[in-house]
Amino acid sequence: MRFPRAWSTCIPIAALCVCAHGQDPPAAVPAAVKDAPPVAETKGIPPRAAPGDYQAHAPAGTVTVAAEFVGHAVPIPEGPTYTTEDYVAVETALYGPSGARLKISSGDFSLRIYAKKTKPVPNEPFGMVFRSLKDPEWEDANALDAKAKSQSTSINTGGKAQSEPPAPVHMPIPLRHAMEQRVEKAALPEGDRALPQAGLIFFPFHGKTDKIRSMELIYAGPAGTATLSLQP
Repeated sequence: MRFPRAWSTCIPIAALCVCAHGQDPPAAVPAAVKDAPPVAETKGIPPRAAPGDYQAHAPAGTVTVAAEFVGHAVPIPEGPTYTTEDYVAVETALYGPSGARLKISSGDFSLRIYAKKTKPVPNEPFGMVFRSLKDPEWEDANALDAKAKSQSTSINTGGKAQSEPPAPVHMPIPLRHAMEQRVEKAALPEGDRALPQAGLIFFPFHGKTDKIRSMELIYAGPAGTATLSLQP
């Protein structure tokens, strides 16, 4: 079968167009997107078997809010316990009926501390804790090492040994990064989540916890409202 001259001319041109289209290079990825670090999703901590296993619990609609005050400690599941002088932590959990989901936000929580202040203290993101976060085990080991070095480099002045003050030592960046990652994973997961969920939330408080007479954790979120009485 013979094709008309016009068809025989168009067919190769069309084929070339198809090939050229198939060989188009992929669209360039913007540098801001390409260089952006992966978003780390917080995992929280395993919820306890029931709300009654916490220090306090209260209903908020069909959801039950449970919590336990852990003070300036920052406990990590199956890991070390860190500390922070500028914040206190509350282990919080949310339970619901089978198959229930809830939009969770740490901003739905506030803490009223009956000590110097009676006004509820709003929650702050876990990243704010990093500035005062410490690893007591590393701090103790570093203090012993610094003391040993100080004694070995003591100088003699008029028959009296005088130790040189140890130079301040900061935690190595890889160790600090690992510590911050563990705290991030232990923080209360946020967003639309299947219940139950549990994790740590943080509130600014620089004082000693033994000065706290009592406190109330206040939840005001999509599930409703609840007030839990906590003990220091």
